[in-house]
Amino acid sequence: MKRYPSDFEVDEISEPPDLKEGGGITIARIKAVNWETNRLVRAFSKTLGISRSHIKFAGTKDKRAITTRLFSFNIPVETVKGMDIPDVEVLEAYPSNREMELGNLKGNHFRIIVRDIKRTPLEIQDIMGLLVKDIEDNGGFPNYFGVQRFGSVRPITHLVGKNIVHGDIKEAVLSYIARPRDEEDPDIKEARKRLEEEMDFEKALRYYPTKYLFERAMIHHLKRRPEDWAGAIDSLPDNLKMLFVHAYQSYIFNRIISKRIEKGIPLGIPITGDRILPLNKRGLPEHYNSIPVTDDNIDRMKKLVSTGKGFVSGLIIGMESEMAQGEMGEIEREILEQENVHPEDFNITSISNISSRGMRRETIAPVFDLKWRVKEDNTGHLLELDFSLFRGTYATSFMREIIKGHILDY
Repeated sequence: MKRYPSDFEVDEISEPPDLKEGGGITIARIKAVNWETNRLVRAFSKTLGISRSHIKFAGTKDKRAITTRLFSFNIPVETVKGMDIPDVEVLEAYPSNREMELGNLKGNHFRIIVRDIKRTPLEIQDIMGLLVKDIEDNGGFPNYFGVQRFGSVRPITHLVGKNIVHGDIKEAVLSYIARPRDEEDPDIKEARKRLEEEMDFEKALRYYPTKYLFERAMIHHLKRRPEDWAGAIDSLPDNLKMLFVHAYQSYIFNRIISKRIEKGIPLGIPITGDRILPLNKRGLPEHYNSIPVTDDNIDRMKKLVSTGKGFVSGLIIGMESEMAQGEMGEIEREILEQENVHPEDFNITSISNISSRGMRRETIAPVFDLKWRVKEDNTGHLLELDFSLFRGTYATSFMREIIKGHILDY
């Protein structure tokens, strides 16, 4: 996957704010090639001369991809249309009186190409037939948070979050700006190592690679205010700060559903003690309103799940989390005990805007409108897939079930 950005296309399925003539907000549908979300927002801010806080969007997307999604800006439509940023195109823009919000996103549609398949077209057809049948029989695939939640080359986002939640803010900062890893490029690896050894933030700004904008922002803060570790994290954009904690919650969730699989408990069939997420009026799982499964209602809950109107859930730990009971509750409590973490730990007062109330998340991710075809070009056999997923579900986790290769293959 992703030899070329055009091998991974994602198009938001949104419920955008209504058009409102004379409204002070511009809603724009923007196509971007090979842009990481935070860096794209930074480019918008610099080009348009507005604060990042006045640029809103419904969800982050993969960097190495062609992405089409909605943004909102608190400036006139014509100004947004006049943006000139490499590999960024404003497809349409209109006035509104409402900004974009997370709730505007329903899901995403993907078109993905897999290359270098060492199989004949007939073998690919046979394998895909079996994989698709397995996914259909199970109602979807395990709803793991994907590798990009944690970092593919440098998987430390959840470790930063873990340190924040456990109150070790200094280690959280150093995990992000220092602590080199063998798999990194030599220039940043050496910079992290030197910073870790010298802890001279003023000097670090002279040798730390300029493309690492967020690390440098933290270093710049520490140059001015040494030992203000919480302030260094607070210097980052809110969505990035929140991602640290969310990544740690995601890591715990992944451990929970892995444990359920290990114990042989189906992800898509309720057992007593589970909590079921019914669909809301928009056809999405109700993450904050789960139904406990009891001996009295288990048949009704099984029917709700089997007809696609409800989903078995796993824990996203937070201040107000609803725990499962029975065997699933035992799994959740076992993982939390191993992590030495408690709901109240997610009330984080030292850093602004990153406390988390928690929720429940579906353990199975359904796949909608799946189509696939075997193709060929001068590089060999290709597999092209078209499909849609609920918001918050990772296409990379679905592709993991298809490719079944090394983590960096997808």
